Amino acid sequence: MPVHPDAGHPAGPDAHAHVPRLVAAYYTDVPDPTDPSQRVAFGTSGHRGRSLEGSFNDAHVAAIVQAVVEHRRAAGITGPLFLGADTHALSEPALRTALEVLAANGVDTVVERDLAPVPTPVVSHAILRHRALKREDADGLVITPSHNPPGDGGIKYNPPHGGPAGTDVTKAVEARANALLEAGLRDVQRVAWRRALDATTTHRRDVVGPYVEDLRAAVDLETVRVSGLRLGVDPMGGASLATWDRVADAYALDLVVVDRTVDASFAFMPLDHDGQIRMDCSSPYAMANLLRLADRFDVAFGNDPDADRHGIVVPGAGLLNPNAYLAVAIDYLLGHRPGWAPDLAVGKTLVSSALIDRVVARHGRRLEEVPVGFKWFVDGLHSGRLAFGGEESAGASFLRRDGGTWTTDKDGILLALLAAEMTAVTGEDPGVRHAALTADLGTTAYRRVDAPATPEQKQALAALNADAVTATELAGDPVTAVLTRAPGNDAPIGGLKVVTERGWFAARPSGTEDVYKIYAESFGGEAHLDRLIEEARAVVSAAFEG
Repeated sequence: MPVHPDAGHPAGPDAHAHVPRLVAAYYTDVPDPTDPSQRVAFGTSGHRGRSLEGSFNDAHVAAIVQAVVEHRRAAGITGPLFLGADTHALSEPALRTALEVLAANGVDTVVERDLAPVPTPVVSHAILRHRALKREDADGLVITPSHNPPGDGGIKYNPPHGGPAGTDVTKAVEARANALLEAGLRDVQRVAWRRALDATTTHRRDVVGPYVEDLRAAVDLETVRVSGLRLGVDPMGGASLATWDRVADAYALDLVVVDRTVDASFAFMPLDHDGQIRMDCSSPYAMANLLRLADRFDVAFGNDPDADRHGIVVPGAGLLNPNAYLAVAIDYLLGHRPGWAPDLAVGKTLVSSALIDRVVARHGRRLEEVPVGFKWFVDGLHSGRLAFGGEESAGASFLRRDGGTWTTDKDGILLALLAAEMTAVTGEDPGVRHAALTADLGTTAYRRVDAPATPEQKQALAALNADAVTATELAGDPVTAVLTRAPGNDAPIGGLKVVTERGWFAARPSGTEDVYKIYAESFGGEAHLDRLIEEARAVVSAAFEG
C-alpha cells in the first residue's frame, strides 16, 4: 500500500475531526438494527464504530451495558464494576451513558475521582487487586477504540479474570444487546446523568494511584531512578498522561512528557501512513513528533489513547519494530527474573516474529503460539502458567517480579518502563540489545500486506483446513508445517500459516474490509521475503479456487 505524501507531517484542517458533529450524532442518530453495519458486533477488542455511520451511538452503549449488567448478575459477580475511558471524542459521552445504565441497575461502579480518563491496564489491575484484597469478583468496562481515528468509538468488557472477555461472553452480550436494540431499548434501565452521578452506587476513587504504587512489584524502578536515565514519553493525547505524571513523581524519575496536549480532535497528531489521524504508537508516521526528539533521551516511549500499546524509541535506531521489542523484552525478562519458576511458558501470537521462538528456545522455555488476539493469553497470565504474553501489534504484559499476576490485559505503560529498566540494568538500550540478539540468532525481514478478497473468498479462507494447501515448497525451501489451528492451544486461527526453516507466511481475512492480510517473515533477507509474499498470494489463490 503506498504511503500518503503527507504521512508523518501535521494534519491539515480537512483531516481534523468535527467534534461537535460527532457528539451530536452520538446522541441524536438512532441505529437501524436491521442493517448489519449498525448492529452491535464484538471483535477481538469489544464493539467499535462511528457515530456518523450509525455504528457507535448512545443506543449501542446503553444496550451493551444493560447486557453486561444482566451477564454479571447471572454470573454471580457481586463486586464493583470499574469504569474506565480514554480521550476520544465519543468516550466521555459513552461513559455518561454507561454510568446512567449502571446506576439504574444498582451496580456498584468505581470511576476515577474527577471522572478523569483511566487507561485499560489500570482497569485490569484494579479488577485483580479487588479480588486479592476483598476475595470478591469484580469486573470492568473500558470505553475506547484503542488507537483508531478520532471519529471512532469503542467499548470493551473485562470480566473477573481482568482481561478481555472471551468469545463465550462476548457472543452472549452481543446477542442480548442486539435484541435490546431491536426492542427499541424497552428493557434498558436508565436514570438521568445527575442522578447517576449522585447515586450511592457510584464511587469516585483514586483508581490510578494503586496501579502506580504497585508498579515497583513488576519493574525495577529503583535502579532506573539511581541510573539517572533521561526518559521521554508521548501519551499521544491519551489517558496515560496523568498516570505518567504520577509515575515520575512517585519514583523520582527524570521523565519528560514531550507533549501534554489533550484534544478530542487529535489535531496535533501527525498523519499516519494512509493520511488518516491515528494514534498508533507502533507507526513511525504517527510517532514522528517523538522521533524528532529521540536524541534528547536515553530511551523514550509512546502509548496509544488507552495505553494498552507501547512504542519504544531509542537514539540511533529510532522506533523499534514491535516484533523486535517483543523479542528483546522476552530475552531480558527470562534472564533477569530469578523469582519466575523455570516451568513458566512464553506466549506469542502466530503472526509474531519467529525470532521469539529462537529466544525462548535459547532460554530453555516452552512457547505457546496462539491465534491473533490478546484474549488467548488471559488464562495463562491469570493462572501464572505464562510468564509473558505478547502480540505483534505492540501489546503485551508479563508477571510480577515474584511470579504473581500483574495484569491480564495489554499494558503499554509496563512495557515502556521495562525498556527503561533493561537500559538501566544492562547499560544497553533495547535497540543495542536487539542488534546483539539478531547477531546471535539471525536477522529477520517482516512485513504485512493486504490483498483484495470477496466476502465469499474471505469466508473460504477462514474455513480452510491444512489439506487444502498442496504446495511442498515455499520460496525455495521445503514446507515444514501447514497450520489452520494454533499449536499452542489448538484453537482455529481463522486462516492458515505455512512454515519453512527460513521463513513463514500467515493469511487471515479482514473482519471489516474486503481484503485478506498476509503476514510474512524471512531469515533470508528482503528478496527472500518478497518471494515469500509472492508465493503466499499464489497459495491462497489456489486455496480459493480449490
